[in-house]
Amino acid sequence: MSGRMHRGWHGGGRGRGPGRGGWQQSDLPGADDAAAWLSGRLPDGWFVGAPDVTVDREEIVIVGELAAPDGEFDDTEAGRTERAAAASGRISRFREDTRDERIDIARQAEHRYQRKVAWGARIGDVTELFTTASVPVMTRLRQPERIVLDTLVDSGVARSRSDALAWAVRLVGEHAEEWLGELRDAMAKVDELRTKGPTGQ
Repeated sequence: MSGRMHRGWHGGGRGRGPGRGGWQQSDLPGADDAAAWLSGRLPDGWFVGAPDVTVDREEIVIVGELAAPDGEFDDTEAGRTERAAAASGRISRFREDTRDERIDIARQAEHRYQRKVAWGARIGDVTELFTTASVPVMTRLRQPERIVLDTLVDSGVARSRSDALAWAVRLVGEHAEEWLGELRDAMAKVDELRTKGPTGQ
């Protein structure tokens, strides 16, 4: 089973060391091999194929595809509802049956990569995440940006400015995934060149 990793904006770092509020962001160890490490560490048979592994500065999220539950569901609204319910039930069973082992694997990964670990499972169109981190992000916005957030709040799209900002980030991610992927690839190339440095003749 080979792992697949999605690298966030800040997928790696150099050095180790816990800080006042946890691990110092600038001292994080690299996590480029996280998907490979997890593919070797995860028990055989948990997932159908390699899990998706997403890494940023705070968290490693592991989402694996589970085998679909037995049963045939017709393509009516009732059938689709039953299929989704069966998938949700299978994911819930996986979560309970693997809890202790997932905790043990998470502890090992957190020690190795100095990031929190979260889990999720997917069956078809049904995806559920288990206790992922909610990380506060401090930023300064000028009035035009604040007006955008307040419009989302006033219209009922979001409950608060922070919720509106999270909604906007999700929207950008959904509609600019190809561009973001190219940007991450370019950033990885810059990291590689920076590591090599200039060579003298």
